Amino acid sequence: MAKYIFVTGGVTSSLGKGIISASLAKLLQSRGFRVTIQKFDPYINVDPGTLNPYEHGECYVTDDGAETDLDLGHYERFLNIPTSQLNNVTTGRIYQTVINKEREGAYLGKTVQVVPHITDEIKRRMLLLGNEGKYDIVITEIGGTVGDIESLPFIEAVRQIQWELPDEDCVVVHLTLIPYLKAAKELKTKPTQHSVKMLSETGVHPDIIVCRSEQPLSMELRRKIALFCNVKTEAVIEAMDASTIYEVPVLMLKEKLDVICLRKLNVEIFPGVDLTRWNDFLTKLKNPKVKVNIGLIGKYVELQDAYKSILESFIHAGAMNEVKVQIVNVHSEFITEENVAEKLGELDGLLVAPGFGSRGIEGKIAAIKYARENGLPFFGICLGMQMAVVEFARNVLGLKDANSTEMAPETTHPVIDLMETQKTITAKGGTMRLGAYPCEIKEGSLAYTIYGTKFISERHRHRWEFNNRFIKQYEQAGMIPSGKNPESGLVEIMEIPSHPYFIGVQYHPELKSTVERPAPLFVHFVKAAKDFYEKRNAIKSPLLQSELI
Repeated sequence: MAKYIFVTGGVTSSLGKGIISASLAKLLQSRGFRVTIQKFDPYINVDPGTLNPYEHGECYVTDDGAETDLDLGHYERFLNIPTSQLNNVTTGRIYQTVINKEREGAYLGKTVQVVPHITDEIKRRMLLLGNEGKYDIVITEIGGTVGDIESLPFIEAVRQIQWELPDEDCVVVHLTLIPYLKAAKELKTKPTQHSVKMLSETGVHPDIIVCRSEQPLSMELRRKIALFCNVKTEAVIEAMDASTIYEVPVLMLKEKLDVICLRKLNVEIFPGVDLTRWNDFLTKLKNPKVKVNIGLIGKYVELQDAYKSILESFIHAGAMNEVKVQIVNVHSEFITEENVAEKLGELDGLLVAPGFGSRGIEGKIAAIKYARENGLPFFGICLGMQMAVVEFARNVLGLKDANSTEMAPETTHPVIDLMETQKTITAKGGTMRLGAYPCEIKEGSLAYTIYGTKFISERHRHRWEFNNRFIKQYEQAGMIPSGKNPESGLVEIMEIPSHPYFIGVQYHPELKSTVERPAPLFVHFVKAAKDFYEKRNAIKSPLLQSELI
């Protein structure tokens, strides 16, 4: 039987429940346990696929095509194992299932209510991964904050599971904030006390309290929290702000969060935690030899979470190359042919990010043209690849009105066109080309050098695709399709062999990058940016650490 750990949050949102959950899972995994994490989100959207990136950050896609919360990216990056449809559940999906059952007559005419019907469906999904027999421990993160109206059914489901399962099969970890008042020069515990009180009033009592804080917690403060929140002193965990999220597992190890959980779960604790590869990564991350500036061209750059997986992939690839990657955010709406050299002139590499819609498109095209003409290492993802294709058509092939039919449905040269399978689809949610698909790479290409293999599998999220009618024109002019789907013939990779480093991909390689397995495309792109920097600056010796900060 699997054991269950529930992670709730109080006081305020964005405290880092996902990072704490992933860190705890990493420690348990490092002790030899089979662990997975799932996220339950209280919003009524069926999935995050239709949410605005400005409001919710990026939409993370799994191998099996689930559009999920970005926290699942953290789970995969920490655990180095894939998640699936089962790992992210929303209120919308719960209600959709219950309403469908009611329409089918599954409830035999009974009045359908939040309790027991909604909570029963929540419980069923909470226990589903544990019932598969693949995991020893299932960690469930409850989205939102205790006290939110929309979170109440999830908290009630946790209460019922606590009541139904033996005490040693279920642990509740509550994450709170201990604010520091500069005027009083002291940490205040009252918000945590109120948060725990509110959680307890629902019938759920936390076993462990993790306290986010800017300052260290004294033993006196821990005793106070333990006394008023009715937990043992050792169950009050300090979670200090860290310089990087990848330090959090090490901090939680020092606080013995994993040990306390295992004791409460009545699980035998074997000595030793193997974090060798993790610590090697941290050492490289903190001791770079070179700093490069890579421009991130997108239209959601005001919100970092909109490109979360891309930013984390650069951290993984930077550590692999012992390079500090400084991301320079450039809003595509503000790039023109006139100012592009000024905005991009100090960059060592250019990544054009994915997205949808026509806003900022011409700025992306101007930036790509600059990179192509000036030998600047270029990397395009999804829409970034598509705009590289459009730029090449306009400025090399001479097809001046070339465009994507997403932006210009009436263009006479639709070098990017809606996929045939998408032309009859009207519903927006969950209908894109989603999930992992195979790609066959052309031997001798840059892509083949990067991956070192002929066949790969990468994750997708798109409706538009390269128009194969134009392939010969591109090949003759020097841009080649170096990767195709072996079944459909859809172009997955475009590159320019005559350029020092110019590659665009239709898929999203950032979604499979982890600490232990950085995405090859990012690793080689950072290497190309490093080479560009060193060539431009004639660097022959590593910079002093003080120069990298």
